Amino acid sequence: MRAGAMSAREAARAAAARLERSGVPESVASAEVLLSELLGVGRAQLPTHERPLTDKQASLYEAWISRRMRREPVQRILGYAYFRNLVLDLNEDTLIPRPDTESVVDLALERIDQRGYPCVVLDVGTGSGAIAISIAQERPRCEVHATDISEAALEISRQNAARNDTTVSFHKADVASGLHELDKKVDVLVSNPPYVDEISAEHRLAPEVRKWDPPAALYSGADEYTFFRRIFAETPHLLTDDADVVLEIGDGQAETVLDLGESSGFVPLGIRNDLAGTPRAALLRWNGG
Repeated sequence: MRAGAMSAREAARAAAARLERSGVPESVASAEVLLSELLGVGRAQLPTHERPLTDKQASLYEAWISRRMRREPVQRILGYAYFRNLVLDLNEDTLIPRPDTESVVDLALERIDQRGYPCVVLDVGTGSGAIAISIAQERPRCEVHATDISEAALEISRQNAARNDTTVSFHKADVASGLHELDKKVDVLVSNPPYVDEISAEHRLAPEVRKWDPPAALYSGADEYTFFRRIFAETPHLLTDDADVVLEIGDGQAETVLDLGESSGFVPLGIRNDLAGTPRAALLRWNGG
């Protein structure tokens, strides 16, 4: 059967088999997600999608599967990613937002709810804008700011804020540089900083991350705690005296991050696990010292 005459079910099954033979993880999910996005139908509808793929659809699907076989992530192939309630465009300067980070957003939202309003939120190193835009969408009464050192990342995050009908103020900044208008105003600081050292990246990261996420957003240099140290050292002038700080952390980093914060005048409040049960978010409070 020529590819263009395949049903959706047949095409997805054949693609999944090819991906599996190539060692691609979650081969069925990759094949089905790519095809459902191509056809504009839900993944659950593929088995009952009777209309055969057109030659144009089959050709594009073949190209996408070939890219996935080279371990290019599904989101890079599509050019966008789903995160919580958002659809976020991506470019070469933005990390792919991953489900792990949803636990960071959840913790930030809890702190906002406990604090009440008014509430000023700052997302340091926003990338695609996933964290800042989620907070702005789900807590629209917050005044949300976001920074990134990359103008290209800020361009896509502004686009994503508009696409998702949210209001976020974006600033080009290296961590906290030049944010004088926010001095002593930030109630909740949240960040998913680079926390992978380049030396261990080869064995810690999957090819989908190591080869396709932007190095500047991924790697912290030789010291995996570099950006945590910088956040603790460079942001206190922005924080209210009882500001909450929510930081995404990597595997095995929880205790060290809390200790680093404490030595810089922050009060450690605990760790939040992600949906897989892995420690993923550190919570601290600035004591105004």
